[in-house]
Parts: sequence; C-alpha cells; structure tokens
Amino acid sequence: MDAGRRAGLVLAVVSAVAFSLSGPLAAGMFATGWSPGAVVLVRVAVGALVVLPLGVVALRRRWGLVRRNLRLIVVYGVLGVAATQFCYFAAVQHMQVGPALLIEYSAPAAVVVWLWLRHGQRPAPATLGGIALAAVGLVLVLDLTGTSVDLVGAGWALGAMVGASAYFLINARLDTGLPPMTLAAGGLTVGAVLLGMLAAVGLLPVSASTAAVPLAGGTLPWWAVLALLGLVTAGVAYTTGVAAGRRLGARAGAFAGLLEVVSAVGLAWLLLGELPRGIQLAGGALVLAGVVVVQLAEAATARRLAAAA
Repeated sequence: MDAGRRAGLVLAVVSAVAFSLSGPLAAGMFATGWSPGAVVLVRVAVGALVVLPLGVVALRRRWGLVRRNLRLIVVYGVLGVAATQFCYFAAVQHMQVGPALLIEYSAPAAVVVWLWLRHGQRPAPATLGGIALAAVGLVLVLDLTGTSVDLVGAGWALGAMVGASAYFLINARLDTGLPPMTLAAGGLTVGAVLLGMLAAVGLLPVSASTAAVPLAGGTLPWWAVLALLGLVTAGVAYTTGVAAGRRLGARAGAFAGLLEVVSAVGLAWLLLGELPRGIQLAGGALVLAGVVVVQLAEAATARRLAAAA
C-alpha cells in the first residue's frame, strides 16, 4: 500500500471515529430532553459555522470553482448531509435502531454496485470476499436478535442509505478542483439550511434543555457537548471524510466508513458503560478483517491499473 493510500486510511479512521462519537454524545443529550432533530440541527449548524471560514480560506479566492461545482455542492449538502440524517431519524420512529442502521450501512455495497453498473468498475474477487466478511460482521455488531422490520421505516432507512452512498461517491471525485475543506463547508452549510427549513415547518421536531449531560460517569455542560458534536462529529468528520475519499476512492472509502460501527460500540462502552456482548465483539473483528481485505484488494487493483497504463 503506497503512502497516499496509507494516509487515506488514517484519515478514514479519524473520520469514522469522529462520526461514531455522535452516538454516545447524542444519547446523553436525549436523556436530558433534547430531541433527535434538535441535536442533528445544532450539530450540523455548528459544524458549518466552524468549517465555513476554513473552507473560504482554503479556496484562495478561486470562486470560479464554487460556481462550476455549485450543483454538486448542493447535492452533497442535500443528500450527503441533510437526507442521511433526516431519513435515519425518520426511520427509527417506525422501526428499531439495529435494522435501520443495517439498511443505512449497506451503502458501501450500493457504492460497489453503482460503480460496477454505471462505470464498469468490476470489483476483484478479493474485494468481494472482504465485502462478505464486513457484511456478516455488521449483522453481528448490530445484534438484530428479536428485531422486526417496518416497511415505512425501511423506506426511510433506504433514503438514508442513498444519502450515505452519495456522500462516499462525491467525496471520491477528483475532477472538481474543490479543496476538501471547501466541499465539506459547502455541504454542511447547505445541510444546515435545509434541516433548519424542515424544523421551521415542523417536519423535524425540535426540543432542547439546559440540563447537564451525563457522560462517562460524570456530567458535562450542555453547551460543551454541543460544541463537541459540532466541532468533532461534524467538522472533523466531514472534512477528513472528503480527504480520505480522494485518496482511497469511493469503494475503499465506503468500506473504511464501516469502522464507524465498530468505533461506536467501543465508545458506547467507554462513555456510557454499555458493555458489548461477545457476539458484537466477534462481529467487530469480522468488520475490521473485511475492511482490511478490501483495502489491500483495492490497493492491488490500483497497482495493476497503474502498471497497465
């Protein structure tokens, strides 16, 4: 694996861990009276406020890049940011969290199918093997024992999967000229505006509290938790996600994103005291193995293509 792909994998891990922190932090907010819609809206809005100035600086007055990619930025914000969040929380109003996450996290498989059918990028056998390992591991991590699927909820979860797929595909595009920081800033800004509009018309219910948030055996002020949600789980997560996608490609980047599930289980253990079951630990090992196999297979494919060229 060359230096660029190694750097991409490190960035992907940082992005996955940053995204996964949102679950434990949000759980603490929910316990004090915050609604999921309010947490998501503030998280994305704070992320946009933090990243937007940095995105403008990274642009270096090349405003033509924004004009040429305006449609892409809007699609990224609508699908990769707002739709993924809104559809997931709409799904869990109709079904349990485990099945909803399983459907949403089928996004890497959807990316593989899209690249195969739309661009003729057939995955190598080793890549398919890694996909199978990761899929089995994901089912075990989410621990779906005794769960049921609601058709309406499944429809919303599929919407979240489409949004997540768009996120990985757009992250990997190398033809835009947009700095990763600028793309992340544009997407977060569009997403914050759209989520704000949904909240204004009542489609995204919002309620909040100023009570201290229980976390890791203690408490944190509500504003500190919101700052972490915005800075880390939105700003850092999206920025490093774009940078990782450009180094790894959409297929490898999407499967590296599955590390978010493994990290979420670990952080829930550390911060909320939710001890994972043995089957979840085994599933996490399979997810990790699958991600490693996919990364090695994609690196080998990249080397073959470079040699052929």
